[in-house]
Amino acid sequence: MKSVTQPITTEPVKAGGWLRRSLSTYRTEIAIAIAIVIVELAVGMVVPAALSGGNIANVTQAAAPLVIMSFGVLLVIITGGIDLSVGSVFSLTGMVTGLAMAHGYGAIASSAAGLSVGVVIGLVNGALVTFVGLAPFVVTLSTYAIAGSLSFIVTNGNSLPISDPNYWLLNSGALVPGLPNYLLWCGLLLVAIELCLRKVVAGRWLYAVGSSSSSARVIGIPVNRVRLTAYLLSGLLASFAGIVSVSYVSNAEATAGSSLMLQAIAAVVIGGASLFGGTGSAIGALLGSLMITIIQNGANLIGVNSFWQGTVTGIVILIAVLVDRITKARR
Repeated sequence: MKSVTQPITTEPVKAGGWLRRSLSTYRTEIAIAIAIVIVELAVGMVVPAALSGGNIANVTQAAAPLVIMSFGVLLVIITGGIDLSVGSVFSLTGMVTGLAMAHGYGAIASSAAGLSVGVVIGLVNGALVTFVGLAPFVVTLSTYAIAGSLSFIVTNGNSLPISDPNYWLLNSGALVPGLPNYLLWCGLLLVAIELCLRKVVAGRWLYAVGSSSSSARVIGIPVNRVRLTAYLLSGLLASFAGIVSVSYVSNAEATAGSSLMLQAIAAVVIGGASLFGGTGSAIGALLGSLMITIIQNGANLIGVNSFWQGTVTGIVILIAVLVDRITKARR
């Protein structure tokens, strides 16, 4: 009789336990999601057009490059590092992609050239931080300046129109019917990174290195390889964000990513990651990116001067860091 009733009585317990663990693991992300809904509804009360399907679609499409970039920045921040170069990598990628097309190369070759920018700069950042032992802030600030300068040098500061008439499909096409590609890329990266961080050993190594690199090294984790990989992926995802954005606007600008570095870091911190390393999630980075984009969109719809957007972003970062510090102190 016990063998018949045992599975029936334990199943709800397991389901309830899974739900409680999920709510505990993602409590920060749930709070951010609720805040996003509240902000959007508040803006909608002032400007009803904010809640229209067209505006919501525009917000998600505009947020896609920031979401992709934030995923890469997240990986570095989890390890206890920082990547200030992503904005310039974003800009230089667009310029290299546009320049390659202007010289007659196809969409695939031009995109590969653009992605190589992120790979090279990511490897340089990772090598200097990991093997030379330089501070991440100094290294990535230097590559930020170098890549930003090169963005102007390669085309003398001129913008480059995208010559391939079908390149917009990278962003707005639909490999999966009914699902725009910009949502597809964000969804695939979200699932891949979150599963890796939560379920794959290599993903758990990132948290271990960020929590204590010395302890991680003692227990056999390849700390140098983990850090190098994080910076490499950060550069690569910044470049991918760049070509997705270029596909969207069909034009490459040398200053396209000038403000995105701050926004990407803000998105990751808002999403629950700690600048001291050891915490963070891809879901949080995505929600943080949406929060920033929604705030900017709401400010534009209400008519707030765009010059105030940097102030708002800075205040949001400060609040998120203070909340993180208070939370750690209580723990």
